[in-house]
Amino acid sequence: MAVRDNKAQNRFELDIEGAVAFANYRLTPSAVIITHTETPRALRGRGIASELVKGALELIRADGHKVIAGCGFVVDYLRKNPQFADLTG
Repeated sequence: MAVRDNKAQNRFELDIEGAVAFANYRLTPSAVIITHTETPRALRGRGIASELVKGALELIRADGHKVIAGCGFVVDYLRKNPQFADLTG
């Protein structure tokens, strides 16, 4: 499963079983603000949103940006995954 940055729609996407989980974002000059994450209802509870956010954070890191958690799921994910703490500083 590979997360991609759909720059045209300002969202990170993850294809899964014919559906798309996504995380909307807004760009600032120095950070990416993830504003909303959504997993199709039928696929919830399987860790897909966590996989999506992990991939999004890895793409953000690779681009040299910081992240601002603008939704509760991302706040919780960052709290539970200190390996991404460098992105919030």
